[in-house]
Amino acid sequence: MADEKELELDNSGKKKKLIIIIAIVVILAAAGGGAAFFMLGGEDETSQLSADSELSADSEGQTAGSSAESAEIGSALYVPMPRPFRFNVPGNARDRFVEIRVQLLVRGSDNEEAAKKHVPLIESALLGVFSRSNADDLATSAGKTSLKQTALVEVQKIMTEVESSEIIEKVLFTGFVMQ
Repeated sequence: MADEKELELDNSGKKKKLIIIIAIVVILAAAGGGAAFFMLGGEDETSQLSADSELSADSEGQTAGSSAESAEIGSALYVPMPRPFRFNVPGNARDRFVEIRVQLLVRGSDNEEAAKKHVPLIESALLGVFSRSNADDLATSAGKTSLKQTALVEVQKIMTEVESSEIIEKVLFTGFVMQ
């Protein structure tokens, strides 16, 4: 009789271990399947987004200045600013500290080289624009968009004076922190 109870305990312990092992295998299989879905399934959406952006860039490139016409369509290159811009901005309630990481969108390797050559001049122009900003404006999405547009206009103006071409197609904020 004691032997029968020991066998029942051994069998119930083995069943618990088996159930735990099966549960772990199912969880790992589900996680692997989910990861595969996101890795493989998201690719179509990303390629569709890049195709859409290339189409819009093509239409913008045709109406932009002579620099976009001379550059190859679809040859977007990004020139990162070497350091983030860190500065204080005044606000109604209090002053704020802002850090912005910037990259410049250019078309063609010639424009990329010209932008890299004039990084100090571009940094100076961007600092001038950023120093005129207001913390209350930067707290909104519209304010950030307006700041990007103002920065683009100023950088294109400076580059036209120096290189006789706008060179820079977009100013991109790749990091924006306000404290």
